[in-house]
Amino acid sequence: MDLTPTELERYHRQMMLPDFGELAQKRLKSATVLVTGVGGLGGTAALYLAIAGVGRLLLVRGGNLRLDDLNRQVLMTDDWVGKPRVFKARETLQAINPNIQIEAIDNYITRENVDSLVQRVDIALDCAHNFVERDLLNEACVRWQKPMVEAAMNGMEAYLTTIIPGVTPCLSCLFPEKPDWDKRGFAVLGAVSGTLACLTALEAIKLITGFSQPLLSQLLTIDLSRMEFAKRRSYHDSSCPVCASIPTRIGS
Repeated sequence: MDLTPTELERYHRQMMLPDFGELAQKRLKSATVLVTGVGGLGGTAALYLAIAGVGRLLLVRGGNLRLDDLNRQVLMTDDWVGKPRVFKARETLQAINPNIQIEAIDNYITRENVDSLVQRVDIALDCAHNFVERDLLNEACVRWQKPMVEAAMNGMEAYLTTIIPGVTPCLSCLFPEKPDWDKRGFAVLGAVSGTLACLTALEAIKLITGFSQPLLSQLLTIDLSRMEFAKRRSYHDSSCPVCASIPTRIGS
């Protein structure tokens, strides 16, 4: 997929990176990315994918914008409170980069829609606010052999990893027992979700372009109250109900 003169100018600075260049930019332009939970984490990650030149974004998030969302959801504006947030996310991103395609779906990830969504994309960003949606997306990505960037935060803590079926452990391997999170009432500073969102977008860009090394079979844990970052080795669960039957392509 060729780059237009406008795109060559817009993305010039990132194409200056060693081993990036026009090839990586063309891969971004050709990619379709699913972003779930388009809030402080998913919305900000979508912002950085949009300005990087990902060709098509599929945004999935149900529910209306609330006033207490505005301390972290950078795609939103005060006049949108009470309206479906995913449509405002699309409007903001399209204004920032009119050269990409954006589809907004005012719904949550469900058992009924997850397969059709995953089949339409090259990669998924798992930024939902609860583990019900996260597990559904993980299962579908394993089923359809699609990579998934898994990112979550609670308070001042966060984690990040990249999941490739048959290459890395899946989400069910990492969390066979799910954290007991309050899906709507968790404490959060906008800068915390924004920090994790930038790293999440970077992981997606690495996967799409082949530029640099993503977090494969590594769980990055972050404690931003102490500015502590650590990488922890993750392992396949040989009895995982989701991915144990998937042939392993690379040892992990």
